Amino acid sequence: MTLSQERILATEIPGPRSRELQARKVAAVSAGVGTTLPVYVEQAGGGVLRDVDGNQLIDFGSGIAVTTVGNAAPRVVEAVQRQVADFTHTCFMVTPYEEYVAVCEKLAQLTPGDHEKRSALFNSGAEAVENAVKVARHHTGRDAIVVFDHAYHGRTNLTMALTAKNMPYKHRFGPFAGEVYRAPMAYPYRWPGGPEACAEEAFDAFVATVHAQVGEDNTAAVLIEPIQGEGGFIVPPPGWLRRVADWCREHGILLIADEVQTGFARTGDWFACDHEGVVPDLMTTAKGMAGGLPLAAVTGRAEVMDSVHVGGLGGTYGGNPVACVAALAAIETMEAEDLPARAREIEKTFLPRLEALAARHPDRVGDVRGRGAMLAIELVSDGAGRTPDAALAGAVHRACSSQGLVTLTCGTFGNVFRFLPPLAIGDDLLAEGLDVFEAAFDAAVSGKVE
Repeated sequence: MTLSQERILATEIPGPRSRELQARKVAAVSAGVGTTLPVYVEQAGGGVLRDVDGNQLIDFGSGIAVTTVGNAAPRVVEAVQRQVADFTHTCFMVTPYEEYVAVCEKLAQLTPGDHEKRSALFNSGAEAVENAVKVARHHTGRDAIVVFDHAYHGRTNLTMALTAKNMPYKHRFGPFAGEVYRAPMAYPYRWPGGPEACAEEAFDAFVATVHAQVGEDNTAAVLIEPIQGEGGFIVPPPGWLRRVADWCREHGILLIADEVQTGFARTGDWFACDHEGVVPDLMTTAKGMAGGLPLAAVTGRAEVMDSVHVGGLGGTYGGNPVACVAALAAIETMEAEDLPARAREIEKTFLPRLEALAARHPDRVGDVRGRGAMLAIELVSDGAGRTPDAALAGAVHRACSSQGLVTLTCGTFGNVFRFLPPLAIGDDLLAEGLDVFEAAFDAAVSGKVE
């Protein structure tokens, strides 16, 4: 790796060349495409992003959980270069190629359950979710899809209907696709009866909602993120997901696990469902799957996936050969370097420091949660009052950015600070990034950040 693994502040952030490029962006790119940190990157790898001004930033975002194996993992780079020289596209639906088949074989091996499986490949997480819903409706002959509060499933019309958050995802983009119903999410920190009652009461509320508002016989699928992503890194209480899965099976309802953000070693298991031994009927994957190239998949029980008529699934670019070889190389890297174990090591580094921060600021850090290298703190303004504090989250983010740490926020209320470092990051950078974060947090709490 030619990029040194160190934080370097060569200019203010953003620097002059980044500001020039941002001016060009404003003049050429739709204002609807936002930018969290207008620092323009020219090289990246390991745990570092280098911008056009020579600054090197520590990456705690991974391009929103995409660059799990790093931004330029050697196996991925070599595989992509080789494939580009052979061919970039033929369309698998016209003249197929082995790389697509090999990815589907690998998905059958890695995803939960030892049953016979089939996969179909697409370009993005939203596409995968849309197609999982199509498959579920086709197979069951039912229309209704049940999703949860705080869910995020994408930005297409159907996935906006499945998503819970209005701004910025749904605002004035309707009307949305129908036959989508929303149940309460098992959110321990904000459950009215308290964390101890959450598992039982949230399951009962889910069952009651489906029975009263939808009807079990009308429900094609329940769609769930095993750990919610954009909604706030919400980890349901132990046992809740398994009860939902068992209930679905009892009523002939398909369980779709949206593992777009949680999948491929991020949570310390290959998939978040593995933690509770849950085997979904259908699973969607994307993000960390292909080392930064656009690739997504729906993987499911053979009898479900094969029930769709020929031509019912596909897309011009879905399973592009370059993205497929990148995925095979990324998965090989995850296996060779045991990246699920690396995610657990990152958790052991992060959690004690986040918990210590919460102990120092009990009135501002309401909750510390997550699993593996998918961790978060929820910020509040009044401790036990649990009033969301999006302003504090924004101030901490700005302070981190100015000191060369790339961070992300999330949550229905905009008050959750999330940590998604690449699993290729070194321990020294993790420690330094946490130092920067803690200093930024202290500065924001004391009012030293505008």
